[in-house]
Amino acid sequence: MDNFSKIIEIFKGFLLEIGELSYFAGRFFKEVFKHPSEFREFIRQCYYMGNRSLLLVAVTGFIIGLVFTLQSRPTLQEFGAVSWMPSMVSISLIREIGPIITALICAGRIGSGIGAELGSMRVTEQIDAMEVSGTNPFKYLVVTRILATTFMLPVLVFFGDAIAIFGSFLVENIKGNVSFLLYYNQVFDALEFGDLIPATIKTFFFGFAIGLVGCFKGYYCKKGTAGVGLAANSAVVFTSMLLFIIDFIAVFVTDIFYDL
Repeated sequence: MDNFSKIIEIFKGFLLEIGELSYFAGRFFKEVFKHPSEFREFIRQCYYMGNRSLLLVAVTGFIIGLVFTLQSRPTLQEFGAVSWMPSMVSISLIREIGPIITALICAGRIGSGIGAELGSMRVTEQIDAMEVSGTNPFKYLVVTRILATTFMLPVLVFFGDAIAIFGSFLVENIKGNVSFLLYYNQVFDALEFGDLIPATIKTFFFGFAIGLVGCFKGYYCKKGTAGVGLAANSAVVFTSMLLFIIDFIAVFVTDIFYDL
């Protein structure tokens, strides 16, 4: 009986957190159209998030391109289909691997940073001081960060995909002596707008989820230094789960439109 009551409590806590997150998202959409716009802070956050994550995304994308091509090439050689390598790599990276891997990396890099930053501001009562001074901390701290992650993640995904395809080209150039022009012609011949548009649209939702959860966990961080670490850790875990759910919904909806 005790175990059953614990399960009920956990389920209630989960539903309560979902409700609070939904209210937090609704408040964001309400505040985003209010003045002042805090445009300067938005640009600063875009630079901070994009610049700090660029190297990590580039290295990860390059390694993914290398490994994916090295692992796939022997199998294609058995069927005499090595010429399909650029098409397979480009479609796989653009549609699925590039967006979700980059989003998970940014969830760990950006989401945890937002949770820790806002959590430390909550613990040290800086957010309370902003409210007392007449400043809107939600607009300045939360709205700008969510907008920054929403608009910067597609840029990072595009950059990561380009680096990953370049890494794949290096393997093909070494193993099969394929020229740069031939490889990229095959890559762009294989891609269609039906591959690019859904993959690009879902990256905006990925970025929104990363910013929303990171800000939510940090803004409502509990008192104490332990709460800051918990906010950063839970932001990464919760965001990772949410990213997979969004990705599933995006693929499901895209498949419906393709069937139509």
